[in-house]
Amino acid sequence: MKSVYNFVVKPKGERYNNTKKLDGGELILNTEIFNHQYVNRKAIVISTPVIGDTDIKAGDDVIVHHNVFRRWHNVKGIEKNSKSYFNEDTYFINHDQIFLYKRFWKWKTIKGYCWVKPLKATDNFNIEQEKPLQGIVKYSDGTVNVNDIVGFTPNSEYEFIIDGERLYRVLSKFITIKYEYQGDEEEYNPSWAQSS
Repeated sequence: MKSVYNFVVKPKGERYNNTKKLDGGELILNTEIFNHQYVNRKAIVISTPVIGDTDIKAGDDVIVHHNVFRRWHNVKGIEKNSKSYFNEDTYFINHDQIFLYKRFWKWKTIKGYCWVKPLKATDNFNIEQEKPLQGIVKYSDGTVNVNDIVGFTPNSEYEFIIDGERLYRVLSKFITIKYEYQGDEEEYNPSWAQSS
């Protein structure tokens, strides 16, 4: 199956990631369908669009927008699928709903996005665990280098868990400064992210 303008994808696993294996059993973390934090964001590309140029190929793992597999209730309270839905194993998505793709066990970012790992706070007077609006570049579209320490504008970061690491997806145009290493920088990855 091919689409003229859309990628055809299927979820990698279930539509929602709301359970954890625990001591031989399963723990349900969330029962709400509208909470975006528990929607699966991993997909496998079935086919690429007929029209348009892309580096993504069929079979690639991709990280997609949280609304792709999400279910919701309309104003009458009727449960609905997202507009991407075709059937339980097939979804049609636009190129701007894909943020990261994996080929040969290596993640590559889409043009316009950088992925930043938060830094652990070093200020003794701060109750926050991480430095605000700063991080180390994990994946780059070439705007900045991988491992650069950067700053970004407020509310420009969006949280994802990628391979057990908490990362922020930041539009490259919202990265505002490159910092020099001071020697006390430490990546911050909370334990709950590592168990994902």
